[in-house]
Amino acid sequence: MPQRTRPPRSRWLTAVLFVGLALSTAAPVQARPAVTPELVDSTRAQGRAVALTFDDGPHPVHTPRLLDVLREHRVEAVFCLVGEQVRRHPDIVRRIVVEGHTLCNHTMDHDDMGDWGTEEIRQDLAATNDAIHAVVPGADIPYFRAPYGSWGATPKVAADMGLQPLGWSLDVVDWDPPGTDVLVERLRTGITPGAVVLMHDGMGDRSQTVDAVDRVVPEFQADGWHFTRPAMRA
Repeated sequence: MPQRTRPPRSRWLTAVLFVGLALSTAAPVQARPAVTPELVDSTRAQGRAVALTFDDGPHPVHTPRLLDVLREHRVEAVFCLVGEQVRRHPDIVRRIVVEGHTLCNHTMDHDDMGDWGTEEIRQDLAATNDAIHAVVPGADIPYFRAPYGSWGATPKVAADMGLQPLGWSLDVVDWDPPGTDVLVERLRTGITPGAVVLMHDGMGDRSQTVDAVDRVVPEFQADGWHFTRPAMRA
């Protein structure tokens, strides 16, 4: 009896699987570029691009409402999380990650680290990462931002830990709420191509910030702007 040959379709599938395996072996996923101690204060994209960043959360009221606004307008942002707030509101952190936003380490207790030693800084940043990963295991935390902009020795320590120090090019000073109309005007006049905008969703009444974002984002989108992440290197 003549030997049975493999049908052509089976040979084709075998070839495809072999090629796919070879390509996956030859071309591994590219790693994130090495970070530096220099502060990032611009977007990764050129032109009419802007990155929205929110500090001091998550907040049990204002962060969920902000997430609703961002989802409605299909905008992704960076959330700079305080470790103790993460422990208090883990479900909100999970939602931040599920909805595609980017995480940033903003220390455990929002302390001023300007005069801290390197080991003390390292321990705090590691504890913050651990608090976040206890809620969202394996989540990427690409950035670090120092509370109050008091950087001290933190940029070098953060970079050594794989966290890119994240600055800003526009601070709308919403930590002392001036009124929604004022915040809207500060965003309209202050945003420039490539801007990284500093705002807050935690540690206070941030309803004005959420309202301002809800008003300004669709205006900028209609004018051809897009919302993106900050750069990964200065």
